[in-house]
Amino acid sequence: MTKPAETARERILTAANKLFYAEGIRAVSLDTIAEKAGITKKTVYYHFKSKDDLIEAYLASRDQPNLNQFRKWFGKAEGDLPDKVEAIFRQIAVAARHPKWKGCGFLRTAAELANMPGHPAMKVGAGHKKKFEAWMAEEFEAAGIGGAPHLARHIVLLLDGAFSTILVHRDPAYAEAAGEAARALVASAMLDRAA
Repeated sequence: MTKPAETARERILTAANKLFYAEGIRAVSLDTIAEKAGITKKTVYYHFKSKDDLIEAYLASRDQPNLNQFRKWFGKAEGDLPDKVEAIFRQIAVAARHPKWKGCGFLRTAAELANMPGHPAMKVGAGHKKKFEAWMAEEFEAAGIGGAPHLARHIVLLLDGAFSTILVHRDPAYAEAAGEAARALVASAMLDRAA
């Protein structure tokens, strides 16, 4: 069975994903996206009312694939809950060693839009981070850990701290160190549950 051809909107989003992630949202023009997608700028405006609309759609298109990737890493990891949480960080370290890795697209976009807190893309990014946090809290609650939402927030802080610090130092070992800290936090919470 052959893969159906991408629609113009899908081609625009594919181009925006590649270009915004690689170069940043401010550095990439709609002309460049149109050229990469093989369409006219007018067609971009037919599908997206503005660049801001396209930036929002870019992040929205990354939401579920990124969350699914975290769940996959978590689910495939051997060991108990602390090992599974640490595995997410270990896999981020693996990904960060790839030459095309540019960090977390949600955080990078938030940094570029820091002076525009009401921007629709900021809401998409915040929603993405909250979904990850809620998923972690669900996993912790299922394991009978008290204070699961608080623990999940700590894991998010470690995760986003790792993303940021890797970009500053260009060293994926920071994700591994954050994973060790995350593992210790979860293991300690499990011990508290057993006590």
